[in-house]
Amino acid sequence: MFTHTFLGTNDVEKSRKFYSAVMETLGHTTAVPLPHGTAFPSEAGSLIVAKPTNGEAHTVSNGYTLGFKAADAAAVDAWHAAGLANGGTCEGAPGVRVNAPGQQYGAYLRDPDGNKICSFAPNPNA
Repeated sequence: MFTHTFLGTNDVEKSRKFYSAVMETLGHTTAVPLPHGTAFPSEAGSLIVAKPTNGEAHTVSNGYTLGFKAADAAAVDAWHAAGLANGGTCEGAPGVRVNAPGQQYGAYLRDPDGNKICSFAPNPNA
């Protein structure tokens, strides 16, 4: 459905460290350094984390959450741990989300710039 998602950052190196760690846990091991950020390409689309192109400071979008697909609960757990270990903050510990479709297993983080992200996996017990 999407060609790419672009998240802003004010600190390219912090965001590169954070996203390289969390994306690797989901099987996306290719990080392409850009002069103003980092791209994580895949066949299904790309994630780009970079300084805003208008030259202004990045600010967080209220109500926006970027969700990543994980293979299973263990991948969600690894994703959350990698985020915390690389400058992220917890916005919701890993666990079953009873209000999510299929009662999926998920977790939430804020990246070093304050962007809210999550990772969800199917719940085989739902």
